[in-house]
Amino acid sequence: MKESNNLGIVQKTVVGAQFLFVAFGATVLVPLLVGLDPSVALLTAGIGTLIFHAVTKGKVPIFLGSSFAFIAPIIKATELFGLPGTLSGLVAVGAVYGIMSLLVRLRGVGFIARLFPPVVVGPVIMLIGLSLAGTGVNMAKSNWTLAIISLLTTVIVSLFGKGLLRLIPIFAGIVVGYIAATIFGIIDFQPVLDASWFALPAFVRPELCWEAIIFMAPVAIAPVIEHIGDVYAINEVTGKDFVKDPGLHRTMLGDGLACIAASFIGGPPVTTYSEVTGAISLTKIADPVVIRIAAIFGILFSVLGKVSALLKTIPEAVLGGIMLLLFGTIASVGINSLVKNKVDLGNTRNLVIASLILTLGIGGAELTIGSFHIGGIGLAAIVGVILNLIIPHQKGEKSKE
Repeated sequence: MKESNNLGIVQKTVVGAQFLFVAFGATVLVPLLVGLDPSVALLTAGIGTLIFHAVTKGKVPIFLGSSFAFIAPIIKATELFGLPGTLSGLVAVGAVYGIMSLLVRLRGVGFIARLFPPVVVGPVIMLIGLSLAGTGVNMAKSNWTLAIISLLTTVIVSLFGKGLLRLIPIFAGIVVGYIAATIFGIIDFQPVLDASWFALPAFVRPELCWEAIIFMAPVAIAPVIEHIGDVYAINEVTGKDFVKDPGLHRTMLGDGLACIAASFIGGPPVTTYSEVTGAISLTKIADPVVIRIAAIFGILFSVLGKVSALLKTIPEAVLGGIMLLLFGTIASVGINSLVKNKVDLGNTRNLVIASLILTLGIGGAELTIGSFHIGGIGLAAIVGVILNLIIPHQKGEKSKE
């Protein structure tokens, strides 16, 4: 891998722009789906990445962007508690990362693996995708022609794209779908023409809402496990051991503080991006300085008013077409987690845990005691963790961490 002393400032800047380009589509997609300002998401991705690098001593080449895991919970929580209340729940997500960071420091990563084994994490990840299936279909059916064009583009780029193009199937699907919508005369460009060239993002401040905090915090389980996997992945790509130096507890704390910062100004939670890890593997450039340049580009783009206005003109059907694939892909990741870790669903204990997580989550189960309310993915995740802790292993069975 190329280090900083092998790259000139121009090369660093160009590669940094490429890395932001790779993360751009997914970063702005989440706020567009949940009703947040995409410019805020770009800003918080940039700020969050810089916070992460500060906490990890500038050693880990990781970019943070909007997390798909929170799309369904944010949509539901906004309906129940309003956006300011939901943001307080997202602050709690960052606090969960902080708690996990402390546990990793005190007990090691094995403790997290025992608390959240694949039999719990796999079904929870499946829920994240399956719970959004109806949303994707409803968005797509507003114009099936545009949805199919976007979907086919995303699939084709995923299968046959070369180099960096293969890392941006979502972005490619949005661009081609947008061009098609323009040809069909569907898009109104007047808001773009009216927008200022430079404008601050639409910030939203959180308001304390304990119900939203209880609702949202358990959803952090899946992204926490994803974070650990991404750190190990970047270890493989760079040939370094970031789990030891600067330490997994630092990477997790950095991610948590970035989530808190994002939530305080109205942005979606941020997480590590596998796409950028793929770009590092492809370009053979693992210089953390380059990632920080990408973060600065994100901050600069966030104050371009016309960029924000342009993003908001993307037709619902274009986003829906991409969602048809994306939400199914998320569910498939959960299935792959079960398969890869050889979770035996013929084992009654595992079957009970996975089944109850799925039925409670998909069925929309809710628990209300006085003013206390929790439901959906959060409730299902908590039930899964509790069942894993209290249901004994069968006699002679060896628990696999």
